[in-house]
Amino acid sequence: MSFENLGLSDEVLRAVKAIGFENPTPIQEKTIPEILKGNKDLIGLAQTGTGKTASFGLPMIELTDFAVKKVQGLVICPTRELCIQISNDFNNFTRFIKGAEIVSVYGGAGIVKQMSSLKKGAHIVVATPGRLHDLIRRKAVDLSNVKYVVLDEADEMMSMGFKEDLDIILNQTPKEKRTWLFSATMPAEVSRIADNYMDSPVEIIAGKKNSLAQNIEHLCYCVREKNRYEALKRVIDFYPDIYGLIFCRTRNETGEVAEKLIRDGYNAEALHGDLSQMQRDAVMKSFRSKTLDFLVATDVAARGIDIDDVTHVINYNLPDDVEAYTHRSGRTARAGKSGISIAIITPAEKRKLAAVENRTKVSFRQEKVPSGSLVCEKQLFALVDRFKNVDVDKDAIANFIEPAYEKLKKLTKNEIIERFISMEFNRFLDYYKNAEDINISDAPQKRKASSKQAYTGNMKYKGGKTSRLFIGAGKLDNLNKGAIIRLVCDNAGIKSNHIKKIDVLREFSFFEVESGYADVVISSMKNVNFDGKKVSVSMSKSRRN
Repeated sequence: MSFENLGLSDEVLRAVKAIGFENPTPIQEKTIPEILKGNKDLIGLAQTGTGKTASFGLPMIELTDFAVKKVQGLVICPTRELCIQISNDFNNFTRFIKGAEIVSVYGGAGIVKQMSSLKKGAHIVVATPGRLHDLIRRKAVDLSNVKYVVLDEADEMMSMGFKEDLDIILNQTPKEKRTWLFSATMPAEVSRIADNYMDSPVEIIAGKKNSLAQNIEHLCYCVREKNRYEALKRVIDFYPDIYGLIFCRTRNETGEVAEKLIRDGYNAEALHGDLSQMQRDAVMKSFRSKTLDFLVATDVAARGIDIDDVTHVINYNLPDDVEAYTHRSGRTARAGKSGISIAIITPAEKRKLAAVENRTKVSFRQEKVPSGSLVCEKQLFALVDRFKNVDVDKDAIANFIEPAYEKLKKLTKNEIIERFISMEFNRFLDYYKNAEDINISDAPQKRKASSKQAYTGNMKYKGGKTSRLFIGAGKLDNLNKGAIIRLVCDNAGIKSNHIKKIDVLREFSFFEVESGYADVVISSMKNVNFDGKKVSVSMSKSRRN
């Protein structure tokens, strides 16, 4: 099927052709006609990188009356990067539609400028929940004429604690609107959104529900904790042309791993919540231009990253929430390409890996961490291939050939090859000449007597002890429950379901976590940056059980 068969107008088809789209992806083929011809709400389930933006963007543009300068379409997504990406796509889709106004609003940028853009008039608004909530509070955006709402990456928005913001936003829109929800997975929280805000939605699935793309290879390496970083280096050295994302659980670990890689000569940078927006933009620009080979990120910081050429995703640690693995691995194998997702685990994490396999229906192939000699061999062959395939501009080097011949004429062919290899390759030979085997035996591990229940990756809280924590920010700082959840999950690396009661007061707030996580939350959240203000977490004087 071609785009011409989907019911799109000539202006939109011209834009599709100019962008370079040839044939619709499965989610586009199923969704676009359903939205254009139907009148129901819709749930679209498809992996990242499968063309979801066009699947809701093209029909939203077709249904929008651009002669009426009121906000008719609203797209809500979890991150600034995704917001910018979607608005850029919409601008490309409307390039041949005169007067079309797409306005994007997101945190980390000047709100006054965004308010000015909204005041001039917009047909479609693309927004992150926190910033849109702020604009509603300031009465700077009118959503009373919205006819179509998209909740993109709905599962991500739930895991990031945006439920409160979404409730407020959706209550500002007309009841008779159509709502289209798009997600890579369908956890219970997303199902509840569908139940609360959608009316008998049509469900469209491209691939299997809660499954991963088929063109991703899933590998795991099992090592002792002390060898985790060494395993990471060997794995990335084993793939000479790697261009990858490395996921860590916490902001601190992200910084530490990135610093170690930089110190060891790799082109890497960290992406985490403590970076200013200018720093974040600079890091992303370097990664997109491939000046960086590796981006080391937390789950929260990496949300919305959409780069087609990522070859490898490396889980330095598996995520606490197995649903997050779907989003991590979905950063590779985009736009129909293939990719590799790697997990570095310890013996104690084998049950966690099994939980990911069970939930995502993938099978990890356990590999041996490459030996030093194998890494050197792989790098040598890559070097020789680059040497063989290098483009030679004979005219450009003509003046240098004779002097080069003169300098090398006393060397034999073998000597030239030996010196060339040594010059380019000594770093690997030096580093790996005494490399030890860091693999762990496949012999069964002894289980502790107390571990009677297999890890599910989504264990329920049984009502045990909690610790009440204090954070020095409140309503005056625009802090809300969702922001607390995001701060804790990003910095401490714990799941949102380990956070219990939250009380947001005027100048400060309290929240409870399961007692086993209190120390890590306090130590991880010293002078955390929230909207330019340094805040810390401490134990409240009153503890609750």
